[in-house]
Amino acid sequence: MTAAPVAPIELGVELGARSYPIAIGAGLLGDAPRIAAAICGRHALIVSNDVVAPLYLERLENALLHRGDDVLQGEHRASLPGMTVTRLLLPDGEAFKTLASAAQVFDALAAMKANRDATIIALGGGVIGDLAGFAAACWMRGIAFVQVPTTLLAMVDSSVGGKTAVDLAQGKNLVGAFHQPRAVIADTDTLATLPARELRAGFAEVIKYGALGDAEFFAGLERNADALLAREGEALTATIAHCCRQKAGIVARDETEQGERALLNLGHTFGHAIETAMGYGGLLHGEAVAVGMVLAARLSANLGRAAAADTHRLVALLERFGLPTTVPAGLDPDRLIGLMQLDKKNLSGSLRLILWRGVGKADVVPDVDLAAVRAVLAQAT
Repeated sequence: MTAAPVAPIELGVELGARSYPIAIGAGLLGDAPRIAAAICGRHALIVSNDVVAPLYLERLENALLHRGDDVLQGEHRASLPGMTVTRLLLPDGEAFKTLASAAQVFDALAAMKANRDATIIALGGGVIGDLAGFAAACWMRGIAFVQVPTTLLAMVDSSVGGKTAVDLAQGKNLVGAFHQPRAVIADTDTLATLPARELRAGFAEVIKYGALGDAEFFAGLERNADALLAREGEALTATIAHCCRQKAGIVARDETEQGERALLNLGHTFGHAIETAMGYGGLLHGEAVAVGMVLAARLSANLGRAAAADTHRLVALLERFGLPTTVPAGLDPDRLIGLMQLDKKNLSGSLRLILWRGVGKADVVPDVDLAAVRAVLAQAT
């Protein structure tokens, strides 16, 4: 006897007139009514990459056009009459999250004669979500977009909250905008095809949520690491929902990162500097964040803000999830500091970092001593 489908977990980001739903569960790529409800107008551009598209684009496109699937018959079949769907495939990888790639999105929108009622659908991981969202924020000063994340990292973090951006050679995410999606639709079935390294990289962002503000969740990850790494559906879905719920609450209170939302960048200032120094071709984003969190924890301990035992506990959990905890060889500490000084959280030229007082207790710390940062990096490199 076939088990009944499990209803998705439904959450939301509460931003008044710009509030939007988050759905997390299996089979959502084929949920035509849900997808239809998120679309504006009759023009949709699906932006994906050449790795994800062969796996999932046709299924999403069929749901939009209501063809070839028995579950899409009947009353839902004509819910989007006259829909025109165009696809744009970009190369995979952080190295392609650029202004040149954004220009390709703009060209595709122009070719389809997209007006302000068009919708961009981001099908992929964090790179595609950031890039497609940035293009949506810019086209005709802002059109709708929908996040359809296919990686763990995108599901738990980058698809929620409306941060969109592209990278420059000088630094990561330096050109961007806050532009909230109309919906986030996270089909957990896509995690079955996610390479093991990408899955592990996503867990860095999961661990971050416990490290910055939820010691109980952190302890739960220590207990349930094996089930999560084995991709057990119930454990993964519950974990994704917990992270989205935590982020949604923070975004609702501080949409444009004037205060509390900055805590979500724990490990990111170090991590972004490492990614940039390596030319966006070494560590994955989540791997760089893992290293960055360890550096932030060690700096916190050196400054007397936290016990060294908490750093050891963080390192142990990251390593249990197969994540790196040391800075790659050959990186110059002064070069990393120079890149960190370009970080968007800095104010008036002073270094502003997210540090902690132990597991579950992060703070925004202004005017961090550069000598102390240099000492941690020198020790790590």
